[in-house]
Amino acid sequence: MSQYKLLLIEDDSSIRDILTYSLSREGFLVNCASNGKDGLKALEEFCPDLIILDLMLPDMSGFDICKKISQKYQLPIIMLTARTDIVDKVLGLELGADDYIPKPFDIRELVARIKVILRRIENMPKKYSYLYINSSVRINTQARTVFRDELEVKLKPKEFDLLLLLSYNKNRVFTRDEILDRVWSMDFTGDLRTVDVHVQRLRKKLDSPSSPPIIETVFGLGYKMNLIEEGCTTV
Repeated sequence: MSQYKLLLIEDDSSIRDILTYSLSREGFLVNCASNGKDGLKALEEFCPDLIILDLMLPDMSGFDICKKISQKYQLPIIMLTARTDIVDKVLGLELGADDYIPKPFDIRELVARIKVILRRIENMPKKYSYLYINSSVRINTQARTVFRDELEVKLKPKEFDLLLLLSYNKNRVFTRDEILDRVWSMDFTGDLRTVDVHVQRLRKKLDSPSSPPIIETVFGLGYKMNLIEEGCTTV
């Protein structure tokens, strides 16, 4: 695995120090910030491949930071928090976080989760830059951007990952459990409705009133991507 840049936004200096040391030993290039304002500034300057974000910061909520990042960037985010409320976990994931780890945690587990996320991104097919869903919607798989009628549609990281999973497996039905496992990975224990929420958002952003939904509900089973139009698969 090539060297990746990680941005750690954490106000606890002892956690910052041990994580910086441990992650650097794993071959990652690590930059740190102790509050949300400095973290957002570092994001612009450091251009990380993945963000490790503490939920409780002195100047702003980790939820707000996650939302700001997800609105502008397609970056994987791992949330760290001392709070164990399942509602917080689901909210964080729905705002765009890729994983959620309660404190205290084993650094080896964090490293493993980081590698899982980065490996998933690294192993995504890169043979083609564009994947056409239909004549109106196309995905730039390398830039992780989506266009509808030549206008860019802003997707949150998990919305993009879900769309890509279904696009690469057209006509295959995925259960909600399978989607959670493939897109959210590891041992996500949140509500299955998280998948429904993300599908609804994709439909709202990408569907056309004059065409069938891009993502079809298979009642009693799950979801699948409708057949990509012939002649519009890749370029």
